[in-house]
Amino acid sequence: MPQHETELIVVDTPEGSAAGAAEPEAVSTAEELEVASSEQQVSRAEFDQLKADRDQLQDRLARLQAEFENARKRAERDKLADRDYATVSVVERFLPVLDNFELALKSTGSEEQLRSGVELIVKQMEEILRQMQVIPIPTVGEAFDPRYHEALGSVERVDLPDQHVAEEIRRGFKLRDKLLRPAMVRVVSNPKQTGE
Repeated sequence: MPQHETELIVVDTPEGSAAGAAEPEAVSTAEELEVASSEQQVSRAEFDQLKADRDQLQDRLARLQAEFENARKRAERDKLADRDYATVSVVERFLPVLDNFELALKSTGSEEQLRSGVELIVKQMEEILRQMQVIPIPTVGEAFDPRYHEALGSVERVDLPDQHVAEEIRRGFKLRDKLLRPAMVRVVSNPKQTGE
């Protein structure tokens, strides 16, 4: 079945006449009369108003699209600036630690002096992490928790309860409640408790 598109015919009507009424001399043949009766007729004033509304909506749409694009770019710039600010804040805290490591490498003291110097640097790093609310995950003696512990093997021991952490291989850390990395541990396998 063929589809028919409705065309708008703009008819200049004198002020005060009803919109949509065609003057008799405007339609000259029966064919034109048939076409005119099937098409919607609009006065020139209505057509101009519709065209102005359309142009206004297109302009508004273009402005909104530009504003959205500008807001997206601004948000991306702000995100990068925030990331840079956070990075600078962290790096500034760790630069003194790096300085102390370099001093330790240049040190000509005894092995014991070097060891105590490195221990002080580790304490300095732990203090910086604590200030940043990065805390170590408790391990040895704690019940094994797969959310925070990564088991690398088991150790047979009778002095600790079964499925508890026997030793820590690598420390794990949390930032407040968010896991940064799990602790690598060995888990107790207590034969006295597993047989019961």
